[in-house]
Amino acid sequence: MAADESTGTIGKRFDQIGVENNHKNRQAYREMLFTTPGLGEYVSGVIMFDETVRDTTKKKVKFTKILRDRGIHCGIKVDAGLVPIGGTNDETITQGLDNLGKRCAEYYAMGCRFAKWRAVLKIGDGCPSKAAIEENAK
Repeated sequence: MAADESTGTIGKRFDQIGVENNHKNRQAYREMLFTTPGLGEYVSGVIMFDETVRDTTKKKVKFTKILRDRGIHCGIKVDAGLVPIGGTNDETITQGLDNLGKRCAEYYAMGCRFAKWRAVLKIGDGCPSKAAIEENAK
């Protein structure tokens, strides 16, 4: 299950249904997802965002504990977002290699057992460029 929306992305989803993007609502939404009856029968892993992996239910039970107790593996999005590559047609490179080992060790200590890293390549209008492919491959 992909539950790794950043605060900005989840805000866009909340806007569509008229819900304010604040911590209380994000916490309630994620608690509802992670405590859904029978979830472990259909979901074997959950990718989380940094805020989520550090967060708890309203009763202060860590989300990672809720998931692990249900036999669901905890994962974490470890990239640090996208930035434009100069001289390209709005192509991007993924940030986050700096301190990646330290962050992964911290997430492992919190109970995460897998990670997600994304690289976004624009397709069409001469894209992806050689520069975008090479930069993202690094």
